Amino acid sequence: MANHSLVLDNNTSVSTVTVAEQPLVIGQEFADVETCRRTLKDIAIAMHFDLRIVKSDRSRFIAKCSKEGCPWRVHVAKCPGVPTFTVRTLHGEHTCEGVQNLHHQQASVGWVARSVEARIRDNPQYKPREILQDIRDQHGVAVSYMQAWRGKERSMAALHGTFEEGYRLLPAYCEQIRKTNPGSIASVVATGQENCFQRLFISYRASIYGFINACRPLLELDRAHLKGKYLGTLLCAAAVDADDALFPLAIAVVDSESDENWMWFMSELRKLLGVNTDNMPRLTILSERQRGLVEAVETHFPTASHGFCLRSVSENFRDTFKNTKLVNIFWNAVYALTAAEFESKITEMMEISQDVISWFQQFPPYLWAVAYFDGVRYGHFTLGVTELLYNWALECHELPVVQMMEHIRQQMVSWFNDRQDMGMRWTSILVPSAEKRILEAIADAHCYQVLRANEVEFEIVSTERTNIVDIRSRECSCRRWQLYGLPCAHAAAALISCGHNAHMFAEPCFTVQSYRMTYSQMINPIPDKSQWRDLGEGAEGGGGARLRSVIVQGSVLQVKGPRGNQEHVAVKIEKKDKASLRRCDHRVAASTGFSSSNGLRCQPSRLCVRSKSYNCSRPSYELNYPSFVAFYADKSLKVETKFQRIVTYVGDGPARRTMALQFDFQVSDGEGL
Repeated sequence: MANHSLVLDNNTSVSTVTVAEQPLVIGQEFADVETCRRTLKDIAIAMHFDLRIVKSDRSRFIAKCSKEGCPWRVHVAKCPGVPTFTVRTLHGEHTCEGVQNLHHQQASVGWVARSVEARIRDNPQYKPREILQDIRDQHGVAVSYMQAWRGKERSMAALHGTFEEGYRLLPAYCEQIRKTNPGSIASVVATGQENCFQRLFISYRASIYGFINACRPLLELDRAHLKGKYLGTLLCAAAVDADDALFPLAIAVVDSESDENWMWFMSELRKLLGVNTDNMPRLTILSERQRGLVEAVETHFPTASHGFCLRSVSENFRDTFKNTKLVNIFWNAVYALTAAEFESKITEMMEISQDVISWFQQFPPYLWAVAYFDGVRYGHFTLGVTELLYNWALECHELPVVQMMEHIRQQMVSWFNDRQDMGMRWTSILVPSAEKRILEAIADAHCYQVLRANEVEFEIVSTERTNIVDIRSRECSCRRWQLYGLPCAHAAAALISCGHNAHMFAEPCFTVQSYRMTYSQMINPIPDKSQWRDLGEGAEGGGGARLRSVIVQGSVLQVKGPRGNQEHVAVKIEKKDKASLRRCDHRVAASTGFSSSNGLRCQPSRLCVRSKSYNCSRPSYELNYPSFVAFYADKSLKVETKFQRIVTYVGDGPARRTMALQFDFQVSDGEGL
């Protein structure tokens, strides 16, 4: 066959089977028997024949072609005194036709995992459908979607650890952050006696220092939903540096997006900033308009100005009126700096449609119009942090939580280094983005007539209107200087007329000096997890709690399986005597927290489940034998009602299969009710 090759070296009289640059020769050594098995499996797949293991123990490994009469055979034996194995005999000729279809017995989940490990290391978003297609193209073998999915899962676990291990290591990870980056805040919150994960909060000292001492008083808040094995929500508070780049201040992972979690996050953020916000200019917080978040900001930052992202507001306006001209005027109204300009734009809108009046009642102007907002947005009308969180969630959703936080930390380290180097190369007073706007203002200033009223007040006359500038209070009647932090064209004209440098009248947060200070502190590296010490009893896990480890359960975070299959609980099984566990008489105990099919909350109980029929459905992501299925009977339900559901078994063994079962059930008397 074309796929089977035998090379005989006449000079050395050594038989050699060469497969895809991986030769098998007499005398070849393997580190251990497992390496030998893997190599032979790869050869069998590459040469398209089934391998049959004749003997496998601690001292030898014998395999042959599974086709009767085919002479292909290999004998590998352990070398005396060392752990290595060597090929003793090899019959490398095939007389059979090999495997005649694309399916191969040796193409197991483990083989798939090894085949894609290098690709997954570079690209954790490698999809199961891409895996099965690449394996077919490269190896001529067809694997199922489930094999590809489980192979990726196993490879990810080998590279990054399991999702469960990631949550278990959170207390130790937080300890490492506090140890290697003194002054940083890293805490994990767990609930219940079993320490089930609920919240994680991390903020590095370098970020805290940069925001308090150098950034403009502006914070953006948003969240992104995580879509890994355990669903959750990633929260972030990000500042903006002098050159308008996002500057992550605090990051959190919570079990779900809820009012309580937003309240907790803002509480941690307030404690992080402490009294420093009292010494800063009035803080402006930008976010989406969400009830729980609005209340959290009002509770913990009562003096801050809370503005909303205009993306959703503008989309609502566009969908309501479906008029391009009206939408353009709406944005002009948004950008209007004074109430007079705003009212002028509103008049234009009303001439097109009187319905805008009712829309304004639903969305009052103080929510979206710059002219009526009592804070300073610095030109930020939409949330840049949204895209940042989306990218993080997209890049990290396949990673365990510790690896996800490490990915974010490493990206922040890279930003700090790159921006620190960039800041040291700048020689101007202001950062490039601010320098550009100042030069534009100076160019426009030459068109104005300047009348000096006194030492600090100026009247700036143009063909359109007259503006008053006060260089002492750094104000202009057009309000651009106050709202953007940089001298407007009117202010530039006044400053130039009296010999001042307009660059010196920009807010300090736009200077190169502030930019350098923002990134002056570094985020220190964290040792590999193999060097972390296990937290003993009494070790601080953060947030005032003393945690040894944290677990995650499906009842806390929704578990996501292949193709989006989601189960909302992890059912715990209390096994009885094996002899009593018959198909028609399963007595089991289940954990609390299961919701019935009618959406009602059910109480834990012992059930007698009698099987009527079953049909195999698609495989489940976590279906293990010998656990058993538990259902709950709500008091509002009739106990003998028949119903049908997809049931998932939960256990520790290898995955089996999901069943679509039809039951009639009956709550037994006695314990558990």
